[in-house]
Amino acid sequence: FIPAMHFLSRLFPDRFTLLLISTVTLASFFPCQGESAVIFNMIADIAIALLFFLHGAKLSRNAIVAGITHWRLHLLVMSLTFLFFPIIGLLLQPVLTPLVGPVIYQGILYLCCLPATVQSAIAFTSMARGNVPAAVCSASASSLIGIFVTPVLVSIVLSKGSSSGDLHGISKILEQLLLPFVTGHLLQPWIGGFVTRHKKVLGIVDRGSILLVVYTAFSAAVIERLWQTVPLHALLGLVVACLVILAVALAGSRLLSQKLGFPLQDEITIVFCGSKKSLVSGVPMAKVLFAGAHLGPILLPIMLFQK
Repeated sequence: FIPAMHFLSRLFPDRFTLLLISTVTLASFFPCQGESAVIFNMIADIAIALLFFLHGAKLSRNAIVAGITHWRLHLLVMSLTFLFFPIIGLLLQPVLTPLVGPVIYQGILYLCCLPATVQSAIAFTSMARGNVPAAVCSASASSLIGIFVTPVLVSIVLSKGSSSGDLHGISKILEQLLLPFVTGHLLQPWIGGFVTRHKKVLGIVDRGSILLVVYTAFSAAVIERLWQTVPLHALLGLVVACLVILAVALAGSRLLSQKLGFPLQDEITIVFCGSKKSLVSGVPMAKVLFAGAHLGPILLPIMLFQK
């Protein structure tokens, strides 16, 4: 009876998913604009900087050192995250674009360029009894490397902008995301224990910063008539597209880990770290790389894939 109830509970949206839906609904009916939009954007920028500062302070140097010994596992996870996923997105583009339209498919391609998510990868690895220390190191390294790699991949995969525009995007990400992260990590010996003991604070900043960016992004998109340009069948097609990409990623990561002779615990880690994409990293980077009303459709695939 209890396992059945647990399974049924997994079918329903979690609290954060409901908050995301509520935020999109709020932006759809009451979008912020003008002076209020400027204020909300400033608050979102501050919250994102605080988020990456706290993530830097949370990352243990012992976990980094311990993870170095699993370099083969980390190399495969990085290859799945930053090579295999973008290739999947490009190969499936002719098949899936008619389902969602070219604008939303740009969001799918952006999704394919993102680093792995830390929280979900570790949680699923732990539940499946995989190599949790390796998952912590691999997912954390993926988030950090993604700050550099994702903007470059976006410029290649989406053929977006000039090289000067790419450098500007990278410099903004370094300033807004990497600098707070490095500052937090340098202070980790002094404040790391405090951050670890107060995980709820990090969770509030995590979710709060994402909700702020989602609200401002969808407000701008709604003002530019997002829901008039994105039909219902495109949203249903997006569900199908995300399921197809996830299925290919899961199958590919499992097959590669087995072919390369990884033990079962490491295989579990590779599958979950190599098939997840980070909403926490993806939303702030999208805010930097994509402007104004175009940000709303870009965020739709990330929000759906995260669930």
